[in-house]
Amino acid sequence: MATVLAMEETRPRPRRGAGRFTAFLRAFIRDRQALAGLVIVAIAGGAAAAAPLVSPWDPLKSVEVDRLSPPGTPGHLLGTDEQGRDILSRLIWGGRISLLVGIVPTVAAGIVALLLGLVAGYREGLLDHLIMRVLDVFFAFPLVLLAIAIVGVIGPGVGNQMFALAVVLAPYSTRVVRTATLSVKPLEFVEAVRALGAGSGRVLWRHLVPNVLPPLLVYTSTLVGLMIVASSGLSFLGLGVQPPTPDWGVMVGSGRLVIYRAAHVATIPGVIIVVVALGFNFIGDGLREALDPRARQ
Repeated sequence: MATVLAMEETRPRPRRGAGRFTAFLRAFIRDRQALAGLVIVAIAGGAAAAAPLVSPWDPLKSVEVDRLSPPGTPGHLLGTDEQGRDILSRLIWGGRISLLVGIVPTVAAGIVALLLGLVAGYREGLLDHLIMRVLDVFFAFPLVLLAIAIVGVIGPGVGNQMFALAVVLAPYSTRVVRTATLSVKPLEFVEAVRALGAGSGRVLWRHLVPNVLPPLLVYTSTLVGLMIVASSGLSFLGLGVQPPTPDWGVMVGSGRLVIYRAAHVATIPGVIIVVVALGFNFIGDGLREALDPRARQ
């Protein structure tokens, strides 16, 4: 009996973190909608990353066929645009910038929001009011309209476009982090750690950050699709990526000039924008369900 007990004590036990990750992974895999979103994003990201290998034509050069060729033209699956460039090739290369402009501002805004939201929610008082009142100024303006104003002041371009989107998105993510911090801060385990003499840095890093990251992750993952649409809108208005650089928004903007002659030039990239944005939204919904313990019961 003693030998059995000794063997049980020395047997390695699975870590709690590994068990939680397994439960999360199983819950996410069971969500067919989330998996569909993951497949969509993986296909778009993979094609963009491997653009030099999978692109059939140079996206900047005209091909030796008629302009505005319809989809199904031999050698041009999705046809050609108003300058005789292969639409499929431009979609593949344009995905690099469109996905980059959608993801980078969202991640940057999430990092800023994590810092500001934790400080505001943990300290409260005057510092909390100061941070939130400054952010309230941003809430007074529509998100896209404020981004247009910022890009209009600092000038068009990919870098300025990403900066403007990060600025207008940060206040929304900060509010999510602050709300999560205020809900976790008064819980018993946080009070117990503080009573044992843990400093503010340890409380924030070891106990608050792991509990506010899931809602922030879910929220930001749903915003990537919105940022792709917003960045495409800026490019459509001529405030983002500049022609002839391939970008989904630029393709829609140039295609509107020939919408009655060749609707596919603007319609196809528009459909791609909607599908990829929905893919990110599906992933966000799946993350929300998988990270919620009540939903897994």
